Amino acid sequence: MKTLSKIIMLFFLVGFMACKNKTEQSLEAPADLIVYNAKVTLEKEGDFAEAFAVKDGNFYKIGNSDDILKLRGENTQVVDAKGKTVIPGLNDSHTHLIREGLNYNSELRWDGVTTIPEALKMLKEQSERTPEGQWVRVIGGWGEFQFKERRLPTLEEINAAVPDKPVYIMYLYSLGYLNQKGIETLGYNASTKYPGGEIEFKNGKPTGLLVAKPSALILYKTLTKLPKLSYEEQLNSTLHYYRELNRLGVTSAIDAGGGGQYYPNNYSVSKELAEQGKLNVRTSYYLFAVDKGTEKEFFNTWVNQLKSGANDDMFKPNGYTYEGAGENLTWEAADFENFLEPRPELHDVMESELDSIVTIIAKNQAPFRIHATYNESIERFLNVFENVDKKYPFLNKVRWIIDHAETINDANLQRIKRLGGGIAVQDRMLFQGEYFVDRYGAEAAKHTPPIAKIIDMGIPLGFGTDGTRVASYNPMLTLYWAISGKTWGGFQLYDNNNKISRYKALEVFTSGSAWFSNEETVKGFIKKGMYADFAILSDDYFTMPEEAIKNLTSHLTVVNGKVVYAANDFKSLDPAIPEVIPSWSPVKYFGGYQNNK
Repeated sequence: MKTLSKIIMLFFLVGFMACKNKTEQSLEAPADLIVYNAKVTLEKEGDFAEAFAVKDGNFYKIGNSDDILKLRGENTQVVDAKGKTVIPGLNDSHTHLIREGLNYNSELRWDGVTTIPEALKMLKEQSERTPEGQWVRVIGGWGEFQFKERRLPTLEEINAAVPDKPVYIMYLYSLGYLNQKGIETLGYNASTKYPGGEIEFKNGKPTGLLVAKPSALILYKTLTKLPKLSYEEQLNSTLHYYRELNRLGVTSAIDAGGGGQYYPNNYSVSKELAEQGKLNVRTSYYLFAVDKGTEKEFFNTWVNQLKSGANDDMFKPNGYTYEGAGENLTWEAADFENFLEPRPELHDVMESELDSIVTIIAKNQAPFRIHATYNESIERFLNVFENVDKKYPFLNKVRWIIDHAETINDANLQRIKRLGGGIAVQDRMLFQGEYFVDRYGAEAAKHTPPIAKIIDMGIPLGFGTDGTRVASYNPMLTLYWAISGKTWGGFQLYDNNNKISRYKALEVFTSGSAWFSNEETVKGFIKKGMYADFAILSDDYFTMPEEAIKNLTSHLTVVNGKVVYAANDFKSLDPAIPEVIPSWSPVKYFGGYQNNK
């Protein structure tokens, strides 16, 4: 009898537990989106899941395909990833996407072009459709060593390709090229003043070669003379540029401000798109002091007025209390990264000018960042920060960033760690590594910048591109550079002491970058509760040949749980986007980054 009672009790318990589990499952809300049959990147290196569910814009559950598919509801969007690799959305911690959005549709991009004949062919074709009154322009993002010829195009080649339309080509922040029609259109001659640089002359006439010496101001000033897109075209241009970033797996970015980028006017396009729910890259931004001599007035006006968190985190001032300042705090502190020229010496008045700006920042407890290529500059900047901190403690209370830091030494790394700062690093050495080696030697280049050491010291580190002028906006180039330690021309800059694993590079470009906008608890991993921002890649990032990483793209990109870009197997999910305008736009015919296999 006792045995029978136990059997009955056992059946009762089994039935009860089955009913309980079924009830609990039925109480779970259905997912908005399910991705299954995937290789899902998780927090620990080497760990992968098969599937995940998304609910209300956040990752909901992560596990195996069978379990996750149980969360399917009547309105759930289900995506079979077909075994492809899924990564958290890339987060560019230092770029200039707001400014590029305003200009993208007017620019011919040489990013990724592999030969000079192909580049010149694109130039010629674009000139044939460019109307009178407009320019053919190539504004940065390309490098000498990406070409098989391992050289720059010549002015003779540029003039032969386009003799009858004005052309302006900007190379990094080092050189500019004007064809003869461009020189005539601008009226450049022997009596023209060329601030921040010089123009090459031959037989008393300008050849069209602009040289940035000691700064890139001559390149900026020339660019401002070119016609701009209309407001309607800028809206369209920004939509297409952000879509281009989505194509490359970018779901978040921090805009570091930039030359010619005025607040609030030049931010209104992105803000309007965010208010309409059309902005598909989470964008936080810093304010840049554009005009020399007005920096203090500028920061006094804006740093204590703007607060973050607007537009559902899709477009906001950077920081968690007040507006972020940078990357230019004062023009006296500008140490341009032109490795074709000697390191610029900052003036003696730099400290007093920077002190006055940093004091405003400290009093308002605002986050900030500063462009600092060379250790000599960083040393002086940190001295100013520490002096202000003694009067108005702020350094260990706000998020603050040293940008670039190519030649930083161990002592200043220790100071940054002690003072609570972070370092944003970009792949500028991918483009300029050979120039750096020519000037400073291969031994110095082995730790320029010291990526592995920054990580080992526990200093917050975020990757970025510094796109779109001094480097390309393609984040895959940054990943390739950090993993391989090579320039685009194949020169081996770093040995194993300064190269990092594929997983670590990805982590720095996702979770690492999130620290810089105080969002590391809500983005950067495929993890329950975090933003559902991710990309299904065109190839397996973790096992594909190293050289092929440069041409990696996304086949499906999701931001806030919504598909924002889809191609190949997922093309049917691709959201509609307005046709590119104006009709002659290079983007309409060539697109953006040239993924030449």
